[in-house]
Amino acid sequence: MKQVIVIGGGASGLMAAYTAAAEGKDVLLLEKNEKLGKKIYITGKGRCNVTNDCSAEQFLANVVHGGKFLTRAAYAFPPSRTMEFFETHGLMLKVERGNRVFPASDHASDVTKALEHACRDAGAEIRLGEEVTGIGQRDGAVCMVHTSRAAYPCSSVIIATGGCSYPSTGSTGDGYKFAMSLGHTCTPRTPSLVGLELREDIGVAQGVSLKNVVLTAKRGGKKFFSEMGELLFTHYGISGPLVLTLSALINRDPLSEITLSLDFKPALDDGMLEQRLLRDLSERKNETMKNVMRGLLPAGAVQIVLQAAGVSAFKQANSVTREERRALLSALRAFPLTPKALRGFGEAVITSGGVSLQEVDPATMRSKRVRGLLFCGEVLDCDAFTGGFNLQIAFCTGYIAGKNA
Repeated sequence: MKQVIVIGGGASGLMAAYTAAAEGKDVLLLEKNEKLGKKIYITGKGRCNVTNDCSAEQFLANVVHGGKFLTRAAYAFPPSRTMEFFETHGLMLKVERGNRVFPASDHASDVTKALEHACRDAGAEIRLGEEVTGIGQRDGAVCMVHTSRAAYPCSSVIIATGGCSYPSTGSTGDGYKFAMSLGHTCTPRTPSLVGLELREDIGVAQGVSLKNVVLTAKRGGKKFFSEMGELLFTHYGISGPLVLTLSALINRDPLSEITLSLDFKPALDDGMLEQRLLRDLSERKNETMKNVMRGLLPAGAVQIVLQAAGVSAFKQANSVTREERRALLSALRAFPLTPKALRGFGEAVITSGGVSLQEVDPATMRSKRVRGLLFCGEVLDCDAFTGGFNLQIAFCTGYIAGKNA
């Protein structure tokens, strides 16, 4: 009989299997895919942002849902421990902008290799291409894991199956089914760190990438988000770092209550922006507004700003009225955007929602409902902003689960 069975060979499952095996436990890791860490391979655009070089406090400040629950795990296994783990197991790291930590090789595959070697060296058994179909319990405790090939008696089961995002990697929500079959509650799952579809038709701006713009969001007229950064116009709406961050804050809200505005020129105050526009109108008075606005905006963004201001692209600069000038300034300072829907799980970096934290002991990751059952990683109702924080959730909860299985 296996002492500990880990279901899922992603970031959290591999860390859990390693930690449990390193403590002398008899560990079997089951992965339904043909290889380990399939989602790790595509994170960070194939480079894998393994963690963030910050303190436990700073890490928790970047957790959107589940921060209180994660406090013990964050201090027991902070980002420094994650970095130490990888370097101890032969993976050289480097720190980039925003304290993001990457493998020095820039290859996400090296992260998976380090985790796999650590598991095998610690004595964990790994079986690939073996899909778990159910978890058996007897007298309020786990006792068996059923797979497509066999049934394994056990005393502990760690569910580390990930969420629903990027289902092509095998993240198809299996863990939620297992949890609910054992009496656990799961909160609604929504895509997070994902692009936003808009009600406005801004297709002409598709592909325009903006830097140093400010995106502001209001809920019921009250501002709750306003940050400077990068934004990308797409065929469906908007994406880019600013939008991914915003999506983590609004994925559980009715989008009908959210209004957005974009400041194209935050570096200029109102007076400076007006003077700049007046100067361009004066210096290019015989040109069309389509050409004049090219001095302020990328070509693809000119048309949507002119449309928002109600100014014809073919109007000559010398015939622009004071009211039209004010409308242009307003469109440049607070371009209105109306969210319609988040993009789906197929494009989402992570899943928001999952196994209810009320039913899991934060000190041990053990189930409060079934003895011998533990959870770690994205299957839990925990999520964070981009920057390596979600993988840090996986590693610290995986460590705690493995230690307490």
